[in-house]
Amino acid sequence: MTRRAWTIAALAALVSAGVLWWAAELHFFFDSRVYSGAVRYWFRDDGMVYDWLEDGTPYGFTYPPFAGLAMLPMAYLPFWLILVIAGAATVASTALVTWWLAGPIIRRSRRPLWLAGSVAVALALCFEPVRETFGFGQVNTVLLALVAGDVLFGVARGRKWGGVGIGLATAIKLTPGVFILYLLVTGRWRAAGTAIAAATAATLIAAGLFPDESREFWTAALWDTNRVGNLEYLSNQSLRGLLARLPLDSVEAQVWLVCVLATLAFWVWRVRAAARAGDYLGGLALTGLLGCLISPVTWVHHCVWLLPAIVRCVDTGLSAGRDRRALWLGGAAYVVLTSRLTWAWENGPRPPLAIIGSNLYVWFSLALLIWMPLRASSRVEAPDEQRIAAPAVT
Repeated sequence: MTRRAWTIAALAALVSAGVLWWAAELHFFFDSRVYSGAVRYWFRDDGMVYDWLEDGTPYGFTYPPFAGLAMLPMAYLPFWLILVIAGAATVASTALVTWWLAGPIIRRSRRPLWLAGSVAVALALCFEPVRETFGFGQVNTVLLALVAGDVLFGVARGRKWGGVGIGLATAIKLTPGVFILYLLVTGRWRAAGTAIAAATAATLIAAGLFPDESREFWTAALWDTNRVGNLEYLSNQSLRGLLARLPLDSVEAQVWLVCVLATLAFWVWRVRAAARAGDYLGGLALTGLLGCLISPVTWVHHCVWLLPAIVRCVDTGLSAGRDRRALWLGGAAYVVLTSRLTWAWENGPRPPLAIIGSNLYVWFSLALLIWMPLRASSRVEAPDEQRIAAPAVT
């Protein structure tokens, strides 16, 4: 048994390492090159960070100044060391989030914890958004760990520091700010205040240290969509990306606004149901899905936020009661979104098939938002947390 277990663990490690190596060869840490080049230009060449562009591309630094401040060491480290740190951070944060999310599945397994955990981490690393995060040298899984840890161990347990992780993640990259909305909608007022205070403090510190860069970001760079690429590019797996790939030029913005409002309304209904049940993991998963759907730009590597919903579906399908519909949904989402199938439509075939194939992440995000199971929790809420009147768990 021990020999077989070690063989399985070694095979899982080799497969995931091979997949990550392939992703690195495919993208060669492009985003880490952007980060390091921009902060070098800023801190060593005394240039305006938002003026710097990667050679031969229209891509530059798109994050708030606080993110640049957090990346300051990149200005002085050799690039090979930056790659080692970025890769290690992605693997470590993925392993941590996997243990938090898939812990119940791992503990129910008849295999040793270390073996089941190793296989679970390997599966998570092979998930396309995670391996893309590794290959690009992105920060997505680190932010996911920061927010997930805050929600599950800070907010859920009524800790005074609950909300700090969400606030810092928002100051680094604005999209996690959707979790501040989650705290407000579910009546977690203290945590929401803490998150807003943390985000504001980090932003003001950066503004105090770098007023010119802050002014440039908030008045110009933030609104320049050319800095992040074309909305219709297949990798943009948001509602806006889906609509941009349709012949809706004259009404695209209006249709997108209607879709965003409808998605928000449905999310509010479901997330309040999760709040009433004390289902913080459900709230985390639903809000991650919302962020991916309503953001104007959601590249494939941003879709690490689908992991909590996928794991919840699989966990429900494998637990007592065995909800096969949830298992099929979570399993199909993982398999299809790990296969690179959607890239078959990068250069064709054209509609109507492309409406399905080129938007697979969007369709699965919507399906998970609608059908991901919620669970009642036996945990007693912190005294200062307001209970929300909401529909029954579905």
